[in-house]
Amino acid sequence: MSLVVNYIGNEVKIGENAKIWHFTFIGDFTEIGSHTSIGSLTHIDQNVIIGSDCRIQGMVYIPPKTIIKDRVFVGPGVVFTNDPYPPSGKLTGVIVNSGAIICASAIIKAGVSIGENSVIGMGAIVTHDVKPNSVVYGVPGRERYVLEEYLERQSSWVNQM
Repeated sequence: MSLVVNYIGNEVKIGENAKIWHFTFIGDFTEIGSHTSIGSLTHIDQNVIIGSDCRIQGMVYIPPKTIIKDRVFVGPGVVFTNDPYPPSGKLTGVIVNSGAIICASAIIKAGVSIGENSVIGMGAIVTHDVKPNSVVYGVPGRERYVLEEYLERQSSWVNQM
């Protein structure tokens, strides 16, 4: 017996060939682009925009006003926030620009912009904007090196196998 229970709200737009895994919540007025995969136990609140060709892993929280552009990877357990001084009731979203990678269990503060092709390391707490093509990790998250060095390290790691 297979049990798949998802909640998909009113006026949600889901693009062609998008995949929504088990026990996922998608709030009203949310848009999900084509060829995007949303992992199990993910909560996407209302008024969220997710682009095409994204991979959102399981147990991710995405609050209202978050914008995730195309080709973004979001690792498991990532938390985006939308109230910089809770509970103020004055909400501001996070913007994740195209090609960004956000690794497992990172926390992104409300109002932050994640630059194009940047990488956020696992467990980072990001409280400031992230420049394009940079690698940020730590608590608090700080720029540690540029994307080129990350790609070299990634290539080295993959070639060791």
